Amino acid sequence: MIMILYWSLPMILFILGLFCFVSNRKHLLSMLLSLEFIVLILFFMLFIYLNMLNYESYFSMMFLTFSVCEGALGLSILVSMIRTHGNDYFQSFNIM
Repeated sequence: MIMILYWSLPMILFILGLFCFVSNRKHLLSMLLSLEFIVLILFFMLFIYLNMLNYESYFSMMFLTFSVCEGALGLSILVSMIRTHGNDYFQSFNIM
């Protein structure tokens, strides 16, 4: 019974994060926040999995380090977009 609780809550949160990512396509900041939520849920699932198998948590710390680097890269892209285009709307700039 406890195993179902360990895996059902993160899966529900992961699906809610994906739904939030798909539905919020107006601002870049809201998309980055939903991506960070998804990464944190993946970290939580990895941590549960490694603890169930009695492995060390070294890999989860590496995953957390790379996710912090990914968040910093996303924020730098957001700052450069705001400096060049003036806002973070997806409709205000052209890819080409």
